[in-house]
Amino acid sequence: GSIKSLKHPTIVGHRGAPGYLPDHTIAGYTLAIQVGVDVIEPDLVSTKDGVLVVRHEPYIDGTTNVADHPEFADRLTNKTLDGIVTEGYFVSDFTLEEIKTLRAVQPLPERNQSYNGLYEIPTFEEVIQLAQSKSAEYNRTIAIYPEVKHSSFHKALGLPIENTLLELLTKYGWNHADAPVFIQSFETQNLRDLNELTNVTLVQLLDGYDSDPLTGEVIFQAPSDRPYDWTLTNRTDYFGYLTTPEGLAEVATYADVVSPWKRYLLKAVSDADYTIFEYPNVIEDAHAVGLQVHAWTMRDENYRLAVNYSGNATLEYLELFDMGIDGLFTDNCKTAVPAR
Repeated sequence: GSIKSLKHPTIVGHRGAPGYLPDHTIAGYTLAIQVGVDVIEPDLVSTKDGVLVVRHEPYIDGTTNVADHPEFADRLTNKTLDGIVTEGYFVSDFTLEEIKTLRAVQPLPERNQSYNGLYEIPTFEEVIQLAQSKSAEYNRTIAIYPEVKHSSFHKALGLPIENTLLELLTKYGWNHADAPVFIQSFETQNLRDLNELTNVTLVQLLDGYDSDPLTGEVIFQAPSDRPYDWTLTNRTDYFGYLTTPEGLAEVATYADVVSPWKRYLLKAVSDADYTIFEYPNVIEDAHAVGLQVHAWTMRDENYRLAVNYSGNATLEYLELFDMGIDGLFTDNCKTAVPAR
């Protein structure tokens, strides 16, 4: 399979199919593929023994049943994560064998809880194997979109994610320019380093804390105010700088795709009740320097949708498609795929 054979705009199953099944499970990824996504998205964190497993955070309190395992009670600890002291059960304090005794749960209470406790935590290698076997089964390219989670945090633990990620891609024949792989990160230095080490497609993620309820502008607050490697090197720009023509030109020196929070593209007074003031030129400006634009995250729940859409989540997709978006991350593949 080749990255060039993916449909456009590209639909990414964000963490699998979390609108229906627990995040980051083989069952969720399989459902997303069956529904017709082009790409599945595993978030990568490291175990104590250096194995890449798939979780949204480097701690697993909210996404597994770890609290129901008395044998792991002593693993509850505090670590400084991107400058914030965080209490949790951290994956880096568990071996793979221990992680495999846990089961995934749905972290959002408003979503279906009936699949909790059924599915194990996959390794990144298992997700690669799934994408390759399903590509063969469906006779179409199913790409993967691994995110290096908290690169500086993992490096400081002596468990860097990037080297292992590239080793696994090489093992499965997917470490080359045409490979159906997008590597994403909210940090920048690791992407610059990866750009020297691999020809795989690289993606700069852009975070934000919230939208200003009066202006619709993105608000910046730590730790989601800037790439954490900038904090470590005393660079004071916010993520928003990377949506300016100058910032996008900088990203284009080391990455192929820029992936902003959708509120950089659809300015909102609030998620529940908003008026779009203007469409910023981010997509146009990104295309001008040769970057593609993938936005995140599309979600069906009515309380997450602007009143403009009257409960019809499809309208948000159509708005972004009309703006020229190249790809979207979705929690709800059953809405996303038909919208295209």
